[in-house]
Amino acid sequence: MIYLDYKKTFDTVSHAKLLQKLRSLKLGEKVTMWIEDYLTDRRMRVNVRGIFSSWAEVLSGVLQGSVLGPLLFLIFVNDLPDWVKCSIKMFANDTKIWVKISQMEDSESLQSDLNQLIQWSQQWLLQFHPDKCKVMHIGHTLDTSCSVTDQGRSHILQTVREEKDLGVYISDDLKPGLQCSKAASKAMSVLRLIKRTFSRIDVDDFKTLYHMYVRPHMEYCVQVWNPYLQ
Repeated sequence: MIYLDYKKTFDTVSHAKLLQKLRSLKLGEKVTMWIEDYLTDRRMRVNVRGIFSSWAEVLSGVLQGSVLGPLLFLIFVNDLPDWVKCSIKMFANDTKIWVKISQMEDSESLQSDLNQLIQWSQQWLLQFHPDKCKVMHIGHTLDTSCSVTDQGRSHILQTVREEKDLGVYISDDLKPGLQCSKAASKAMSVLRLIKRTFSRIDVDDFKTLYHMYVRPHMEYCVQVWNPYLQ
């Protein structure tokens, strides 16, 4: 399984390329023109200790924190799965691909998909972050190395035994022990914080604090690994 990471994903979405994709979806000229008006004619400058830089045109990026920003980004990357043959899962800018490696041809297929993703990235002006792209070998499989190209240089992906995936710790044995221990450790640290903060506390107040600040750490994405360990 390969965890992929792009450099400054939300900030590097080209407005021209995004509008090109919007027009290909045939949403209607009025909607497309409205979004184009929303994106274009934006300027920015930097203030350092009261001294301003000159104004610069903003030609890329979807506005983070806005309602429309995430939707525009999803539209921008919506065709990415069409470029690969291996299994792929995406959540916003988090992307991972995987394949069962039983022979060398499977490894070559995985690398071929990586090359296709690099080609897609170059076409749509996004860049991989090689140091943050990682490969995980799950189970007793043939070890394989994969590489990505960044600015003409080939980078062998780092092999990891565990990775934090959308807040859940995944290990190469697919056992949830690490996730359980991390969740318990975080919950205990919050309990200690409550103990230090409140010199006197009754049962009802403790229940309120527990359900609000402790229990969410214990139950986050519990559907992924429960029931397994008590």
